[in-house]
Amino acid sequence: MRPVGRRAALVATAGLLAAPFVSRRAWAQGAGGRVVVVGGGFAGATAARTLRRADPALQVTLVESGLFHTACPLSNSVIAGLREIDRQVFRYAAIAADGVAVVHGTARNVDAEARRVTLADGATLDYDRLILAPGIDIDWTGLPGYDEAAAEPMPHAWKAGPQTLLLRRQLEAMEDGGVVAMSAPANPFRCPPGPYERASLIAHYLKTRKPRSKLLLLDAKDVFSKQRLFTDAWAKLYPGIIEWVPLSKGGKVVRVDPATRTVETEFDSHKAAVVNIIPPQRAGAIAAAAGVADRTGWCPIDPASFESRLRPGIHVLGDAAIAGAMPKSAFSANAQAKVAAIAVSGLLRGRAPAEPRLINTCYSLVAPNYGISIAGVYRPRNGVLADIEGAGGTSPPDAPPEFRELEADHAETWFRTITAETFG
Repeated sequence: MRPVGRRAALVATAGLLAAPFVSRRAWAQGAGGRVVVVGGGFAGATAARTLRRADPALQVTLVESGLFHTACPLSNSVIAGLREIDRQVFRYAAIAADGVAVVHGTARNVDAEARRVTLADGATLDYDRLILAPGIDIDWTGLPGYDEAAAEPMPHAWKAGPQTLLLRRQLEAMEDGGVVAMSAPANPFRCPPGPYERASLIAHYLKTRKPRSKLLLLDAKDVFSKQRLFTDAWAKLYPGIIEWVPLSKGGKVVRVDPATRTVETEFDSHKAAVVNIIPPQRAGAIAAAAGVADRTGWCPIDPASFESRLRPGIHVLGDAAIAGAMPKSAFSANAQAKVAAIAVSGLLRGRAPAEPRLINTCYSLVAPNYGISIAGVYRPRNGVLADIEGAGGTSPPDAPPEFRELEADHAETWFRTITAETFG
C-alpha cells in the first residue's frame, strides 16, 4: 500500500474548523428535535458540535461525568517524562458556547422505548435520537488477579489522567538496573499501536536515564499495527533494551500477582520492578445498560449511520463501536462523529444517510524526534466498514532520519489540530 498524503490527512481532520459558531439564541428558538450525546471525548464532543453547526434548530445536550477531558493521544510521552499532563487537559466551555447544553453527570440507564436517559442523580433527559460515545471500560474480570485494587501497584494507564502519572512516578522511582514488564492484550482494544509506542518511549526513558534497565513486552498477539516500523526502530535505537515476547513464544499473560509484582504467562513467570498491565477492555458501561453491547462487550452498528443494530434510535461512536476494519483511535472517533452527526440530522428530517468515506491516520512516536504513521480509508461493504484497497499505507520502512523527524512533528501538529477542533 502507498502512504496517504500527510497534508491531506490533516486537512481532513481540520474540516470543521472553519464552520461558523451558532448562538445560544438560535438553540433556544429551535424546535428541530432533541439529541442527547453521552460521552465528552473525541467522538461525543465532535458529534455534539457538528450537530449544532449542521442544524442549529436541534436541541443538543452533551452528558459528560468529568469537568474536563484528559486526552490519551501523546499521553505515552507524559509517562516517559517528555510532556506534562496539563497539555492533555481540555474543558467544555467552547462546546457550550456553540449552543450545546453541557450536563456534567453520569448516565446510568437508557429506556430505549421511552427514549429517555437517566442520570446518576435521578435526573432524566428525553431524546429523539441518542448518541453514545462512552469510550472503553477496563474488563476487570478478563485477567485473573487484575482488579481495580491491582491497578495501583500495576497501573494500566489506559485511561489518561492519574494512572498516567502513577506509571511515570513508578518509573522515576525505579533503581537503575530494574526490569519494566508490560503486557499487551489480544484484539480488540483502544489504540492498536499504543502499547508499542509506550514500549518505545519507556525504552527511550531507560536509555537516557537508567541505561542498565530493560523492558520486557509480553504480548497476546504475534502480529501488531506498524510492526515492521516498530521492530526496525527498536533494533536501531534500543538494542538490548526491549525484549518482545509474542504469543507464539509464550507472551500471553494469564495471571498477575500484584503483591509481588509478578506476571505469569502460559510457560513462565516474571517479577519486575515496574509492571504496566494493559488489560482486556470493553465498551463503556452505559453501552450495556442501554442494550447496545453484544456478548463481545462491544457495540454492533450500521456502518453508514452508526445506528445500533440492537436498539433503533441509538447511535454508537468511537472506541465502543464494532467498526470493522476501522481501528479504535481518536482520529477514527472524530471522523465517525462527523458522519454520524450528519446522519442523525438527516434522519430527524426523514432523509436516509448517504454512504460515507472515512479516513484514519495514526501517528506513533518511537523517540521524541522519530515518528511513524499508518493511514486507512474506509467505506461500508457487506454491513461493515471495510478498507478501500490501495487507499492507505504506512510510513516507508527505509525513510531517512529527516522523514522520521517530520512525522514526529506531524504527530504534534495533528494533536493540536484535532483538540482545537474538538474542544477549542
